[in-house]
Amino acid sequence: MTLGLACASVLRAEETPPRKLGLALCGLGRYALNELAPALLETKHVRLVGAVTGTAAKGQALAKQHGFSEKSVYSYADMGRLADNPEIDLVYVVSPPGIHAQNTIAAFAAGKHVICEKPMANTVAECDAMIAAAQKAQRQLAIGYRLHFDPYTQELIRMAQAGELGTVKKLRGDNGFKLKSKVWRIDKKIGGGGPLMDMGIYPVHEACLAMQANPIAVVAKEHPKTRPEFFTEVEEGLDIQLEFPGGLVAEIWTSYNEGRAHFRVDGDKGWFEGGPIFTYRGLKAATSAKGALSFPPLRQQQRHMDAVAAALIAGQPVPTPGTLGRRDMVIIEGIYKSASTGQRVELKYT
Repeated sequence: MTLGLACASVLRAEETPPRKLGLALCGLGRYALNELAPALLETKHVRLVGAVTGTAAKGQALAKQHGFSEKSVYSYADMGRLADNPEIDLVYVVSPPGIHAQNTIAAFAAGKHVICEKPMANTVAECDAMIAAAQKAQRQLAIGYRLHFDPYTQELIRMAQAGELGTVKKLRGDNGFKLKSKVWRIDKKIGGGGPLMDMGIYPVHEACLAMQANPIAVVAKEHPKTRPEFFTEVEEGLDIQLEFPGGLVAEIWTSYNEGRAHFRVDGDKGWFEGGPIFTYRGLKAATSAKGALSFPPLRQQQRHMDAVAAALIAGQPVPTPGTLGRRDMVIIEGIYKSASTGQRVELKYT
Protein backbone atom coordinates (compact mmCIF):
# COMPACT_ATOMS: atom_id res chain seq x y z
CA MET A 1 0.00 0.00 0.00
CA THR A 2 2.82 2.35 0.95
CA LEU A 3 4.63 1.51 -2.28
CA GLY A 4 1.45 2.18 -4.29
CA LEU A 5 0.98 5.58 -2.66
CA ALA A 6 4.62 6.46 -3.32
CA CYS A 7 4.28 5.50 -6.98
CA ALA A 8 1.09 7.55 -7.31
CA SER A 9 2.84 10.52 -5.73
CA VAL A 10 5.73 10.24 -8.21
CA LEU A 11 3.30 10.02 -11.12
CA ARG A 12 1.44 13.14 -9.94
CA ALA A 13 4.74 14.99 -9.61
CA GLU A 14 5.72 13.98 -13.13
CA GLU A 15 2.34 15.12 -14.45
CA THR A 16 2.53 18.52 -12.72
CA PRO A 17 3.32 21.10 -15.39
CA PRO A 18 6.31 23.38 -14.77
CA ARG A 19 5.52 26.71 -13.15
CA LYS A 20 4.91 29.54 -15.59
CA LEU A 21 5.24 33.21 -14.82
CA GLY A 22 2.52 35.55 -16.02
CA LEU A 23 3.63 38.22 -18.48
CA ALA A 24 1.94 41.41 -19.68
CA LEU A 25 2.95 43.03 -22.95
CA CYS A 26 3.27 46.81 -22.62
CA GLY A 27 2.83 48.22 -26.11
CA LEU A 28 1.02 46.32 -28.86
CA GLY A 29 2.85 47.34 -32.01
CA ARG A 30 4.01 45.04 -34.79
CA TYR A 31 6.87 43.46 -32.86
CA ALA A 32 4.68 42.65 -29.88
CA LEU A 33 1.81 41.23 -31.94
CA ASN A 34 3.76 39.54 -34.75
CA GLU A 35 6.78 38.19 -32.84
CA LEU A 36 6.38 38.21 -29.06
CA ALA A 37 2.73 37.13 -28.84
CA PRO A 38 3.25 34.09 -31.13
CA ALA A 39 6.43 33.20 -29.23
CA LEU A 40 4.46 33.23 -25.98
CA LEU A 41 2.37 30.34 -27.35
CA GLU A 42 5.59 28.27 -27.37
CA THR A 43 7.25 29.31 -24.09
CA LYS A 44 7.76 26.79 -21.28
CA HIS A 45 8.27 29.12 -18.33
CA VAL A 46 6.10 32.14 -19.08
CA ARG A 47 2.61 32.80 -20.46
CA LEU A 48 0.74 35.86 -21.65
CA VAL A 49 -1.81 37.04 -19.07
CA GLY A 50 -2.21 40.76 -19.70
CA ALA A 51 -1.56 43.81 -21.86
CA VAL A 52 -0.95 47.54 -21.59
CA THR A 53 -1.99 49.48 -24.67
CA GLY A 54 -3.23 52.79 -25.95
CA THR A 55 -5.75 50.95 -28.14
CA ALA A 56 -8.17 48.92 -26.06
CA ALA A 57 -9.44 46.94 -29.07
CA LYS A 58 -5.95 45.53 -29.63
CA GLY A 59 -5.77 44.35 -26.05
CA GLN A 60 -9.23 42.81 -26.18
CA ALA A 61 -8.38 40.90 -29.35
CA LEU A 62 -5.15 39.64 -27.77
CA ALA A 63 -7.04 38.54 -24.66
CA LYS A 64 -9.38 36.42 -26.78
CA GLN A 65 -6.49 34.88 -28.72
CA HIS A 66 -4.51 33.97 -25.59
CA GLY A 67 -7.35 33.21 -23.23
CA PHE A 68 -6.85 35.84 -20.55
CA SER A 69 -9.44 38.15 -19.06
CA GLU A 70 -10.19 41.48 -20.73
CA LYS A 71 -10.01 42.89 -17.20
CA SER A 72 -6.25 42.39 -17.54
CA VAL A 73 -6.05 44.92 -20.39
CA TYR A 74 -4.77 48.25 -19.09
CA SER A 75 -4.08 51.70 -20.49
CA TYR A 76 -0.72 53.41 -19.99
CA ALA A 77 -2.37 55.77 -17.52
CA ASP A 78 -3.63 52.77 -15.50
CA MET A 79 -0.32 50.93 -15.08
CA GLY A 80 -0.52 51.46 -11.33
CA ARG A 81 -3.39 48.95 -11.29
CA LEU A 82 -0.97 46.20 -12.33
CA ALA A 83 -0.16 45.99 -8.62
CA ASP A 84 -3.65 44.56 -8.03
CA ASN A 85 -3.17 41.70 -10.48
CA PRO A 86 -1.24 38.82 -8.87
CA GLU A 87 -1.27 36.85 -12.13
CA ILE A 88 1.19 39.32 -13.68
CA ASP A 89 4.77 38.66 -12.54
CA LEU A 90 6.60 40.28 -15.44
CA VAL A 91 6.01 43.19 -17.83
CA TYR A 92 7.62 43.27 -21.27
CA VAL A 93 7.96 46.93 -22.30
CA VAL A 94 7.69 47.06 -26.10
CA SER A 95 6.65 50.69 -26.49
CA PRO A 96 8.83 53.18 -28.42
CA PRO A 97 12.15 54.03 -26.69
CA GLY A 98 10.98 57.53 -25.78
CA ILE A 99 8.61 56.05 -23.18
CA HIS A 100 10.63 52.99 -22.14
CA ALA A 101 11.78 54.68 -18.95
CA GLN A 102 8.34 55.83 -17.79
CA ASN A 103 6.72 52.46 -18.58
CA THR A 104 9.52 50.48 -16.92
CA ILE A 105 9.49 52.64 -13.80
CA ALA A 106 5.67 52.34 -13.61
CA ALA A 107 5.93 48.53 -13.84
CA PHE A 108 8.51 48.45 -11.04
CA ALA A 109 6.31 50.72 -8.93
CA ALA A 110 3.57 48.09 -9.36
CA GLY A 111 5.95 45.42 -8.03
CA LYS A 112 6.62 43.62 -11.30
CA HIS A 113 9.83 42.39 -12.94
CA VAL A 114 10.56 43.96 -16.35
CA ILE A 115 11.95 43.03 -19.74
CA CYS A 116 12.57 46.22 -21.71
CA GLU A 117 13.05 46.11 -25.46
CA LYS A 118 16.25 47.57 -26.92
CA PRO A 119 17.43 50.28 -27.01
CA MET A 120 16.97 50.48 -23.26
CA ALA A 121 16.04 54.18 -23.32
CA ASN A 122 16.80 57.47 -25.04
CA THR A 123 19.60 58.49 -22.66
CA VAL A 124 22.03 57.11 -20.11
CA ALA A 125 20.28 59.20 -17.46
CA GLU A 126 17.02 57.38 -18.20
CA CYS A 127 18.84 54.04 -17.94
CA ASP A 128 20.14 55.05 -14.51
CA ALA A 129 16.60 55.93 -13.38
CA MET A 130 15.32 52.55 -14.59
CA ILE A 131 18.07 50.64 -12.79
CA ALA A 132 17.43 52.63 -9.61
CA ALA A 133 13.71 51.83 -9.84
CA ALA A 134 14.50 48.11 -10.14
CA GLN A 135 16.71 48.26 -7.06
CA LYS A 136 14.09 50.17 -5.08
CA ALA A 137 11.39 47.64 -6.02
CA GLN A 138 13.74 44.70 -5.42
CA ARG A 139 12.84 43.40 -8.87
CA GLN A 140 14.94 42.52 -11.91
CA LEU A 141 15.39 44.31 -15.23
CA ALA A 142 16.31 42.45 -18.42
CA ILE A 143 16.88 43.96 -21.88
CA GLY A 144 15.45 42.40 -25.05
CA TYR A 145 18.72 41.29 -26.66
CA ARG A 146 17.20 38.31 -28.48
CA LEU A 147 20.38 37.47 -30.41
CA HIS A 148 22.06 36.29 -27.20
CA PHE A 149 19.76 33.28 -27.54
CA ASP A 150 20.28 32.65 -31.25
CA PRO A 151 22.70 29.78 -32.02
CA TYR A 152 24.65 31.75 -34.64
CA THR A 153 25.54 34.54 -32.23
CA GLN A 154 26.09 31.95 -29.52
CA GLU A 155 28.71 30.32 -31.75
CA LEU A 156 30.45 33.68 -32.17
CA ILE A 157 30.46 34.15 -28.38
CA ARG A 158 31.81 30.62 -27.88
CA MET A 159 34.62 31.19 -30.38
CA ALA A 160 35.56 34.49 -28.74
CA GLN A 161 35.55 33.05 -25.23
CA ALA A 162 37.49 29.95 -26.28
CA GLY A 163 40.17 32.04 -27.97
CA GLU A 164 39.48 30.46 -31.36
CA LEU A 165 39.61 33.84 -33.10
CA GLY A 166 42.96 34.71 -31.57
CA THR A 167 43.89 38.37 -31.73
CA VAL A 168 41.23 40.20 -33.73
CA LYS A 169 42.73 42.09 -36.67
CA LYS A 170 39.58 43.29 -38.44
CA LEU A 171 35.92 43.64 -37.55
CA ARG A 172 33.04 45.09 -39.55
CA GLY A 173 29.30 45.13 -38.96
CA ASP A 174 26.55 46.59 -41.18
CA ASN A 175 22.85 46.80 -40.41
CA GLY A 176 20.11 48.85 -42.03
CA PHE A 177 17.06 48.90 -44.26
CA LYS A 178 15.24 51.25 -46.59
CA LEU A 179 12.72 53.23 -44.58
CA LYS A 180 9.94 54.18 -46.97
CA SER A 181 7.34 55.88 -44.81
CA LYS A 182 7.34 58.43 -42.01
CA VAL A 183 6.90 56.53 -38.76
CA TRP A 184 7.68 57.19 -35.10
CA ARG A 185 11.23 55.94 -35.65
CA ILE A 186 12.22 59.27 -37.23
CA ASP A 187 10.67 61.32 -34.42
CA LYS A 188 13.66 62.10 -32.18
CA LYS A 189 11.60 62.52 -29.01
CA ILE A 190 9.87 59.18 -29.44
CA GLY A 191 12.59 57.14 -31.14
CA GLY A 192 15.63 58.75 -29.55
CA GLY A 193 17.46 58.90 -32.89
CA GLY A 194 17.51 57.30 -36.31
CA PRO A 195 18.93 54.00 -37.57
CA LEU A 196 21.62 53.88 -34.87
CA MET A 197 18.98 53.36 -32.17
CA ASP A 198 17.02 50.87 -34.25
CA MET A 199 19.53 48.97 -36.41
CA GLY A 200 23.06 50.15 -35.61
CA ILE A 201 22.78 48.99 -32.02
CA TYR A 202 22.96 45.38 -33.30
CA PRO A 203 26.46 45.48 -34.85
CA VAL A 204 27.66 47.70 -31.99
CA HIS A 205 26.49 45.09 -29.48
CA GLU A 206 27.79 42.20 -31.60
CA ALA A 207 31.21 43.84 -31.78
CA CYS A 208 31.37 43.91 -27.98
CA LEU A 209 30.45 40.21 -27.90
CA ALA A 210 33.13 39.34 -30.46
CA MET A 211 35.78 41.36 -28.63
CA GLN A 212 34.58 40.31 -25.15
CA ALA A 213 35.30 43.93 -24.23
CA ASN A 214 33.82 47.41 -24.28
CA PRO A 215 35.09 50.09 -26.68
CA ILE A 216 37.17 52.83 -25.10
CA ALA A 217 36.46 55.54 -27.69
CA VAL A 218 34.37 56.26 -30.79
CA VAL A 219 34.61 58.29 -33.98
CA ALA A 220 31.46 58.77 -36.05
CA LYS A 221 30.39 60.63 -39.17
CA GLU A 222 26.85 61.18 -40.36
CA HIS A 223 26.01 60.24 -43.96
CA PRO A 224 24.96 63.09 -46.26
CA LYS A 225 21.17 63.16 -46.32
CA THR A 226 19.71 62.11 -49.65
CA ARG A 227 16.19 62.70 -48.29
CA PRO A 228 16.53 65.77 -46.06
CA GLU A 229 12.79 66.44 -46.20
CA PHE A 230 12.23 62.96 -44.70
CA PHE A 231 14.98 62.88 -42.06
CA THR A 232 14.39 66.28 -40.49
CA GLU A 233 15.13 65.29 -36.87
CA VAL A 234 17.41 62.23 -37.02
CA GLU A 235 20.33 60.86 -39.02
CA GLU A 236 19.79 58.97 -42.27
CA GLY A 237 22.93 56.92 -41.70
CA LEU A 238 26.26 56.77 -39.87
CA ASP A 239 29.79 55.45 -40.31
CA ILE A 240 31.22 54.52 -36.92
CA GLN A 241 34.61 53.47 -35.61
CA LEU A 242 34.76 51.72 -32.23
CA GLU A 243 38.21 51.68 -30.62
CA PHE A 244 38.80 48.66 -28.39
CA PRO A 245 41.56 47.98 -25.86
CA GLY A 246 44.58 46.64 -27.68
CA GLY A 247 44.17 48.89 -30.70
CA LEU A 248 41.51 47.16 -32.80
CA VAL A 249 39.18 49.61 -34.56
CA ALA A 250 35.81 48.09 -35.49
CA GLU A 251 34.02 49.53 -38.52
CA ILE A 252 30.24 49.89 -38.09
CA TRP A 253 27.71 51.08 -40.68
CA THR A 254 24.02 51.75 -40.23
CA SER A 255 21.39 53.38 -42.44
CA TYR A 256 17.72 53.82 -43.21
CA ASN A 257 18.58 53.98 -46.90
CA GLU A 258 19.85 50.48 -47.74
CA GLY A 259 19.28 46.91 -46.63
CA ARG A 260 22.23 45.13 -44.99
CA ALA A 261 22.61 42.68 -42.09
CA HIS A 262 26.23 41.55 -42.20
CA PHE A 263 28.96 40.94 -39.61
CA ARG A 264 32.52 39.65 -39.99
CA VAL A 265 35.41 39.34 -37.56
CA ASP A 266 38.90 38.19 -38.58
CA GLY A 267 41.47 37.06 -36.05
CA ASP A 268 44.94 35.64 -36.46
CA LYS A 269 43.58 32.18 -35.57
CA GLY A 270 40.14 32.17 -37.19
CA TRP A 271 37.16 34.10 -38.52
CA PHE A 272 33.39 34.32 -38.23
CA GLU A 273 31.07 35.75 -40.87
CA GLY A 274 27.30 36.11 -40.85
CA GLY A 275 24.83 37.50 -43.31
CA PRO A 276 21.97 37.95 -42.75
CA ILE A 277 22.89 37.76 -39.09
CA PHE A 278 20.67 40.28 -37.25
CA THR A 279 17.27 39.15 -38.56
CA TYR A 280 14.52 37.14 -36.83
CA ARG A 281 14.68 34.27 -39.32
CA GLY A 282 16.78 32.97 -42.19
CA LEU A 283 20.13 33.64 -40.54
CA LYS A 284 23.31 32.38 -42.18
CA ALA A 285 26.87 32.19 -40.91
CA ALA A 286 30.17 30.40 -41.45
CA THR A 287 33.41 30.02 -39.54
CA SER A 288 37.00 29.21 -40.42
CA ALA A 289 36.86 25.95 -38.47
CA LYS A 290 33.40 24.63 -39.34
CA GLY A 291 32.53 26.19 -42.69
CA ALA A 292 28.83 26.95 -43.18
CA LEU A 293 26.82 26.64 -39.97
CA SER A 294 23.36 25.11 -39.92
CA PHE A 295 20.99 25.21 -36.96
CA PRO A 296 17.30 24.21 -36.80
CA PRO A 297 14.82 27.11 -37.05
CA LEU A 298 13.72 28.59 -33.74
CA ARG A 299 12.07 31.65 -32.26
CA GLN A 300 14.74 33.83 -30.68
CA GLN A 301 12.01 35.58 -28.68
CA GLN A 302 10.80 32.31 -27.15
CA ARG A 303 14.34 31.40 -26.11
CA HIS A 304 14.90 34.87 -24.68
CA MET A 305 11.68 35.09 -22.64
CA ASP A 306 12.06 31.54 -21.34
CA ALA A 307 15.63 32.27 -20.23
CA VAL A 308 14.55 35.38 -18.34
CA ALA A 309 11.58 33.62 -16.73
CA ALA A 310 13.66 30.57 -15.76
CA ALA A 311 16.18 32.84 -14.03
CA LEU A 312 13.41 34.65 -12.12
CA ILE A 313 11.82 31.37 -11.04
CA ALA A 314 15.19 30.10 -9.83
CA GLY A 315 15.98 33.36 -8.04
CA GLN A 316 19.02 33.91 -10.24
CA PRO A 317 20.25 37.07 -12.03
CA VAL A 318 18.57 37.54 -15.39
CA PRO A 319 20.59 37.28 -18.59
CA THR A 320 21.03 40.54 -20.56
CA PRO A 321 20.55 42.76 -17.47
CA GLY A 322 19.88 46.47 -17.41
CA THR A 323 23.57 47.23 -16.94
CA LEU A 324 24.18 45.79 -20.41
CA GLY A 325 21.56 48.08 -21.93
CA ARG A 326 23.09 51.03 -20.13
CA ARG A 327 26.54 50.12 -21.50
CA ASP A 328 25.15 50.30 -25.04
CA MET A 329 23.55 53.68 -24.37
CA VAL A 330 26.93 55.04 -23.19
CA ILE A 331 28.36 53.97 -26.55
CA ILE A 332 25.39 55.40 -28.49
CA GLU A 333 25.59 58.75 -26.71
CA GLY A 334 29.29 58.84 -27.54
CA ILE A 335 28.58 58.09 -31.19
CA TYR A 336 26.06 60.91 -31.47
CA LYS A 337 28.43 63.31 -29.71
CA SER A 338 31.25 62.41 -32.10
CA ALA A 339 29.01 62.76 -35.16
CA SER A 340 27.83 66.21 -34.05
CA THR A 341 31.27 67.56 -33.05
CA GLY A 342 33.52 65.75 -35.53
CA GLN A 343 35.76 64.75 -32.63
CA ARG A 344 36.97 61.47 -31.17
CA VAL A 345 35.00 60.78 -27.98
CA GLU A 346 36.37 58.73 -25.09
CA LEU A 347 33.79 56.56 -23.38
CA LYS A 348 33.23 56.53 -19.63
CA TYR A 349 30.98 53.81 -18.23
CA THR A 350 30.74 55.02 -14.63
